[in-house]
Amino acid sequence: MNATTHAIRLGAERGLREFRHSLGSSDQWYNVFVAVGFLTVLWFQRDAAVDGSTVTLAALTLPSMVAMSVVFGSLVGPAGQLAINREDGTLLRAKAVPHGMVGYLVGRTVETALGNLLSLLIVLVPGLFLVNVLAHAGVAGLLALLAVLALGMAAMLPWGAVAGSVTKSPSGAMGLSMLPMMGLAAISGVFYPITALPGWLQGVAQVFPLYWTAHGARAVLLPDSAAVAELGGSWRVLEMVGVLGVWAVVGFLVAPTILRRMARRESGAEMEQRRQAALQRVR
Repeated sequence: MNATTHAIRLGAERGLREFRHSLGSSDQWYNVFVAVGFLTVLWFQRDAAVDGSTVTLAALTLPSMVAMSVVFGSLVGPAGQLAINREDGTLLRAKAVPHGMVGYLVGRTVETALGNLLSLLIVLVPGLFLVNVLAHAGVAGLLALLAVLALGMAAMLPWGAVAGSVTKSPSGAMGLSMLPMMGLAAISGVFYPITALPGWLQGVAQVFPLYWTAHGARAVLLPDSAAVAELGGSWRVLEMVGVLGVWAVVGFLVAPTILRRMARRESGAEMEQRRQAALQRVR
């Protein structure tokens, strides 16, 4: 086994351990809180019909919520964790070990993927009691949903690493990643059909992965009659794959360069300076 393969294996094991550790953390209460909020929205939407379609507004919303959960987790989670690891010295230690950055990034990817899967289950499983979208989609639809969500995660994950690299504190990373995503959630057709929005907002939403991941989730889980609520009245699967693919490719080209530059600047003095700044914030 060569050094890189060994680093990848160790990174995967670390990601699994950190995910197990996170199951006992207070972060899971946040997931439960979000799931309760989503279910409340579905409850009020369960009897509202989409004009010109045989599906309810809740059926349109559930796949979008699942997609939003994964996209948020793929951007906000890595951004915040990378900023924390810069502050506590984890990244500096990884830099000092041969192929340590490879193992670190693999670990972050594994933990993020498992965390997204958990978020998916927390939202989707109880949501199915209110909206049984799988009745139409079946096993093939569920597998297609996992493929769409994996592509959405790939489109967002490198940009989460970029956000964590260019900010100087965990709060800065959260602000840089969370606030724009909240704005995009409002215009990306997650909670109501995007066709109800002005044309210029529709154009803005279609630039970003959140809209297309939610659109793809609806496409694989809902019947063709639900496409009436989509732009152009159809499922634009090729466009979805194309936009998410471009974000993923560009992200994985840009992120390594930014991460390498950030890692080169890491030093004990820089870490201590950030630690002292963090202590000042706590006081």
